[in-house]
Amino acid sequence: MALENEKDIIQLKNRLQDLAERAYAQNLFTFTGFLGLGEQDVFWQQESRLRHVGYTLDGGCESAERVVIRFGDGEALGYEVPFPIVCVHVIPLSVKFAEPLSHRDFLGALMNLGVDRSTLGDIKVGEKEAYLFCLDSIAGFLCENLTKVRHTHVKCEVADTCQVMVQEEPEMVTVQVQSLRVDAVLAKVCGLSREKSLDLFQAGKVFVGGRLCENNSRLLKPGETVNARGYGKFTMQGEARKTKKGKLSVEMAVYR
Repeated sequence: MALENEKDIIQLKNRLQDLAERAYAQNLFTFTGFLGLGEQDVFWQQESRLRHVGYTLDGGCESAERVVIRFGDGEALGYEVPFPIVCVHVIPLSVKFAEPLSHRDFLGALMNLGVDRSTLGDIKVGEKEAYLFCLDSIAGFLCENLTKVRHTHVKCEVADTCQVMVQEEPEMVTVQVQSLRVDAVLAKVCGLSREKSLDLFQAGKVFVGGRLCENNSRLLKPGETVNARGYGKFTMQGEARKTKKGKLSVEMAVYR
């Protein structure tokens, strides 16, 4: 669900609470649909009230931005239930005549089918193909009905080895900053002015570890991932090193 107002946020909080309570009371696993970064932030806001139930987040592949939350503790329940996530491979019927396609092209084609966004996870796009993570309940529908993306006729099939196929190789970038303030690091990694970096924080477009970051002066820690809408994401690799000129040199794994 898109969080357009306070009512949407309250509804999501209630939904998360209901799923957690049902998992706890009935000794079973419950699942959300796919949640975007804004929705994940709502979960983290009330995580302390839900943690007694146990939970796991998964998006179908490493570094997934959109994730499903599973409530329930496998150790306490004595059994496991896999996430209801499958990967659909979307390929052109004729590679020769296929056009280059973007993430927006694939998402637009899916939205034109009337598919609920909560059933769709990340879309990993190649030059003329894509791997789409979705709920298993919608996979059959997509395979039957997603037949065209822009002007390119396509076919869909459930992929068994998608996790290997869609691994993203980050660009390793070393930056030098005066401090590890997240706004300074963001500006440096994304090639933005400090003012433009601050605009992203004020617009609620910066997330650290899946949580909305409103404190632009907080210090970034090793292993933390920063996601800036419209600019990709990056993860801090290891401790910062001090240069001879007194700056901090730090390596980032950057996903464009």
